[in-house]
Amino acid sequence: MSVSRISTRVALAGGIALSSVVLLSGTAFAHVSVQPQGEAAKGGYATVNIKVPNERDNASTVKLEVNFPLDHPLASVMPQPVPGWKAEVTKSKLDKPLELHGKKINEAVSKVTWTSDGSGIAPGFFQTFPLSLGQLPEDVDQLVLKSIQTYSNKEVVRWIEEQKEGAEEPQNPAPVLKLSAASDDHHGGGATAPSATATASAGEKAGHDGKAGDHEEKAAAASSSSSSSDTTARILGVIGILVGVAGVAFGVLAGRRRSA
Repeated sequence: MSVSRISTRVALAGGIALSSVVLLSGTAFAHVSVQPQGEAAKGGYATVNIKVPNERDNASTVKLEVNFPLDHPLASVMPQPVPGWKAEVTKSKLDKPLELHGKKINEAVSKVTWTSDGSGIAPGFFQTFPLSLGQLPEDVDQLVLKSIQTYSNKEVVRWIEEQKEGAEEPQNPAPVLKLSAASDDHHGGGATAPSATATASAGEKAGHDGKAGDHEEKAAAASSSSSSSDTTARILGVIGILVGVAGVAFGVLAGRRRSA
C-alpha cells in the first residue's frame, strides 16, 4: 500500500473520530441548566437564568417545571415575564417556619412552571427564564433545581439526576446553582447611594453649619467693628489730650507775654 493511501486513510479516520467527539460532547452539554447573573452568595439575593435548549428536531418545548428544595427553602422566588410564556408560582407549607427580617414564614415556593401560549422553543433554539431568588441559604454550597421539560409531541424529559462525587455526569443531570461565600452586603450589591434620611441629615447639618458660619461671621464683623470703634475713641482721646496740653501751654505763654 502506498504512503499516500495510508496517509489518506489515517486522515479520514481521524476526521471521523473528531466529529464523533464533537457530536457527543455537544449532546452531553445540551441540557437544562441554571446560570447566575453575577454572584449568588450565601445569605444574599441573586438573579439567575434557567437555560432551556431544544434537543429534538421534530418537536418544540412547550412546558418547563423547576422545583426548589424545601429542606433549604427560599422565601422569595419571582419570575420575570417572558414573552410567549405564562409563569405559575406554587408554594408549599414548611415543616419548620423560616425566619426572614424578623418575620416567620410558614410557606415557601416549591415550584415555578412556565407554559407556552405560542409556538414554544423551536428545534435548534434555546430560551432563558429569569428568576429573582432570595434569601439564599447559608448552610449549603449549592441548590439542586430538579426540572421537567415537556415537548409538543408529549415527550417528557426529567432533568432530576444528581451528580455523584467521582462519577461521570448522568444522562439527565439536574440543574445546580453553585453558591459563593457570603458577602457583607446580603443584597448582592456593592456600595449604595446614601439614603434619603442620611442625605437630609447631611443637608440639615450643612444648613446648621452654614447658619453657624453666618453667626460666626457676624460675630467676627461685630468684634471687628467694636475693635475699630475702640481704636477710634482712643485716637480721639489722645488728640483731645494733646489739644488740651497745647491750650494750657498757649495760655501760659500768653500770660508771660502780658507780664513782660
